[in-house]
Amino acid sequence: MMRALFWLLSIFALAAGLAIVARYNDAYALFVWPPWRLHISLNLLAILSIGLFALLYAATRLVARALALPGAVAAFRAQQRKQRSIQALRDAQRFLVEGRYGRAHAQADAAYRANESPGLSALIAARASHAMREQVRCEEWLRRAAEHDREVRVARLMTEAEFAVADRRFDVAAERLEALREGGHRHIAALRLSVQTAAARGMWGDVLRLARQLASHRAFTAEQAAPLIRRAHLESLRELEGNPEGMVRYWRQIPKPERSDRGLVRDAALLLNAAGQGALAADAIGDALDDNWDSALAELYGRIEGGTLIERIGQAERWLRAQPRDERLLLTLGRLCLQQQLWGKAQSYLEASLSVAPSRAAHLELARLAEQLDRNELALKHFRSAAELSG
Repeated sequence: MMRALFWLLSIFALAAGLAIVARYNDAYALFVWPPWRLHISLNLLAILSIGLFALLYAATRLVARALALPGAVAAFRAQQRKQRSIQALRDAQRFLVEGRYGRAHAQADAAYRANESPGLSALIAARASHAMREQVRCEEWLRRAAEHDREVRVARLMTEAEFAVADRRFDVAAERLEALREGGHRHIAALRLSVQTAAARGMWGDVLRLARQLASHRAFTAEQAAPLIRRAHLESLRELEGNPEGMVRYWRQIPKPERSDRGLVRDAALLLNAAGQGALAADAIGDALDDNWDSALAELYGRIEGGTLIERIGQAERWLRAQPRDERLLLTLGRLCLQQQLWGKAQSYLEASLSVAPSRAAHLELARLAEQLDRNELALKHFRSAAELSG
């Protein structure tokens, strides 16, 4: 408000000043063009000159604007097309996330034809096509995306690796992931795909290394990493079947935290026992039970063949002090005593197991014990009880 008032006062002051100057200005101008002569007041000449300049300036500006109008219209239309292509790319991304793959493909195609981030547009169209199981069109879009590798090479390789894993073309996935690795791209998503690919190709050493790496980077929780690590160890042990010494070496080099996995201990103990390494299998189960009690492992301890039976019975009896009513541990003690031909202790432990929870396995062991003692009627009774429980 104050600024407008200032300009208004300034204009009035200028007008007053010009009026005073013009009043006391008696000068004139004479123009001669034989045979004509023009005599004009200098004040009028000044006013006419200013008016003529203003008229010429306005006409020049009008002509310039008229000449620039086609270019301005073209620029406006180009800007409109640019905005539409940007919006098409945004819509394609949104539709892809929403799962509306047909519309995502249509918008990505429009963005690609408008040359709006063509590499990214091609990848979005490829993802939409793959989701709709249109393999030929998907491959065509991937080919187009490859023409813009300067822009989207890493994204294209990741996309192709994901598609290959989803389609179970694991050799292709391995090639794309290797290309990423050579380029120095070892981010979390690539490592996760690498784990899946290595597992599918039976490369258990790589699975173990990658699972540990992802767990150390907190890309996998302990619960996510454990099954992968367990399977990698078990498959590696299976590959060593027929080489008992190699199995022993492999088991002993497994880090102790990983050897505490109860699922790994259970399956590895069976493999070691089948390979004639029952003593090592029993030790592995014993170490696991010392760390964390598990009734299923306690029962498996009695089915392992190896080690010194007296020492194993003593170990099981020490566990019994802490787990006095564990029917599976009592069953294990009965089995171990049977193997050691301690008939009285075997019967006592097996009957104690039945008193806690009747089981088919305990009845069968008592039946075998009765047969050893030539007590056929008692053996038949336990066989019948076992059959009733299994029924």
